[in-house]
Amino acid sequence: MIHNRLKETLARGGAALGTFVNWEIPDVVEIIALAGFDFVVLDNEHGPLTHATSQNLIRAAELRGITPIVRVPDACESTILHVLDVGAHGIQVPQVNDAATAAAIVNRAKYKPAGLRGVAFPRSADFGLADLSKYFDHENQQVMIITHCENTACLENLETICQTPEIDVIFLGPYDMSQSMGITGQVNHPRIQEAARKVVDTTKKYGKAAGIFAGSGEAAKEFVRQGFQYITVGTDALFLGEKCIQVVKAFKK
Repeated sequence: MIHNRLKETLARGGAALGTFVNWEIPDVVEIIALAGFDFVVLDNEHGPLTHATSQNLIRAAELRGITPIVRVPDACESTILHVLDVGAHGIQVPQVNDAATAAAIVNRAKYKPAGLRGVAFPRSADFGLADLSKYFDHENQQVMIITHCENTACLENLETICQTPEIDVIFLGPYDMSQSMGITGQVNHPRIQEAARKVVDTTKKYGKAAGIFAGSGEAAKEFVRQGFQYITVGTDALFLGEKCIQVVKAFKK
């Protein structure tokens, strides 16, 4: 059964740093963990990863003591069920713009009494070898639900979304939010900054953590000062690309 260190960190008011993984390479997850990140977001929304290909990445994360979160492509019941059954410690769901969608996600991600997640004996239940008298409550306590706030409709409904008790993190997606606002790519625009303040203030009011995507480690530190706790920086592909450019420029200079 899972042990969600990330959830513990956020619950005690700490900040955690993660990054997105797009490649089906367990070694990449191990390296990210060895570098000191707290969690990885296995990106099933953008790129080739699926719940099946994420399973070995989840194993790699657990091996190295880093929390594996899966960003799902949608909020469908089967999508959520599959990633949790293969052992994800949490789901990150895009475009959650109203309380009804938030409630539906909880219903699909949690067992009774919080929800109606389908019952089986998958990897998350140690293939049926877990103590089933404890497994269902344990899974409900440990699995995280992170919902994206990346649309102006979400900002309008943020108060009611945050009233969904089982949601742990509201994640502001600055790039999608900028597109929704008609200022695509302007993630430092005052309107995005205003949205960030609203996410921090509202999540704090309801005892949840605020999350955001940062462009650098320095930017991540600034977001912590603003009150964000769940912060992602970059992707595996971006890190490799930036390092390659740096080396080539140094050689050709």
